[in-house]
Amino acid sequence: MIGSAGTRIITPCSVTNSSGATIVHLNQKSLAERWDLSPRTLEQWRWQGRGPVYLKIHNHVVYRLIDIEAFEAAHLHANTSGPLPDMEDEDAR
Repeated sequence: MIGSAGTRIITPCSVTNSSGATIVHLNQKSLAERWDLSPRTLEQWRWQGRGPVYLKIHNHVVYRLIDIEAFEAAHLHANTSGPLPDMEDEDAR
């Protein structure tokens, strides 16, 4: 789905757990759109043990938004030569 400014609109599914916290999930198609990947790539990553952790319930795969954001944060890069240094390493300098 494309928004008015050409941006993609991704529809998450949210669930409220027993403690009242809202948990947001994305399905495979929504995550593929978010990252501009083929859904098949996510399938391959799951098979290879790569990519963010996921939930599989009755043959349905969903990704918790909190896990997606953690995966994204762990893969931040400052340049093409590698990931950002750990903040703790920076403090030690």
